[in-house]
Amino acid sequence: MPHPFARLSRAATACAPRARGATTPDMETRPLPDWIAQSGALSALEPQAQARLAGLVPQALPRGAVLFRPGDPVEGFALVLSGRIEVFLTGANGRELLLYAVAPGQSCVQTTLGLLGGDGLYSTEAITTEETRLVLVPRGLFLSLMDAAPLFRQMIFAAFAERMGGMIQLMERVSFQSVECRLAEYLTRRAEDGRVQATQAEIAAQIGSAREVISRRLDAFARRGWVRTERGTVWLTDPQALRRLALDGAA
Repeated sequence: MPHPFARLSRAATACAPRARGATTPDMETRPLPDWIAQSGALSALEPQAQARLAGLVPQALPRGAVLFRPGDPVEGFALVLSGRIEVFLTGANGRELLLYAVAPGQSCVQTTLGLLGGDGLYSTEAITTEETRLVLVPRGLFLSLMDAAPLFRQMIFAAFAERMGGMIQLMERVSFQSVECRLAEYLTRRAEDGRVQATQAEIAAQIGSAREVISRRLDAFARRGWVRTERGTVWLTDPQALRRLALDGAA
């Protein structure tokens, strides 16, 4: 069964303007779709770029949809309008590491690199973690806008630079912070009403560790009176202690 990106790519290609570069006066004066007009970045683009994007149709994806897997070709650039996509790297031992999440206004660095150069194949897996609405810009239209629309090009490179900065911060945390500090930071950041709803495997993927390691660290936190664990839930019983540990790791 093809992944959603493959289906989106075929649909987007069918809807995209056929000519590279030019738009008609009618296209430029036509009212913009809501998904362009209501986006700060897209509403600031050149009218010609907006007109060419206006022919694309937003698609809705359910929670848990796999957008691409390692080895899949990069077929287009996703503009996330709502929802959230998480991109994971899986090691040979099966361990997963959350590289980044893509929310509205953010970009997938693997997609940008695959469209601009390289072998054009994904080495990661992307999954929607909630209902997500997005528009897929086909490769040909993306490259044409990169050539002809300076504001579109600036938007893409600004998002790419922000994403690369986040990747460097991730490498610093995984390389130089202990698992305990990363776990404490994650728990205090993600807690709602004093609890974090996530499995140990999900927490491990989020902070770059293994489920067995997370289990041992949570047990240690529980012995100190900092947390209480239930199936799929971690209750923060001493959030101040966890914050102090997280701050120590960030120092």
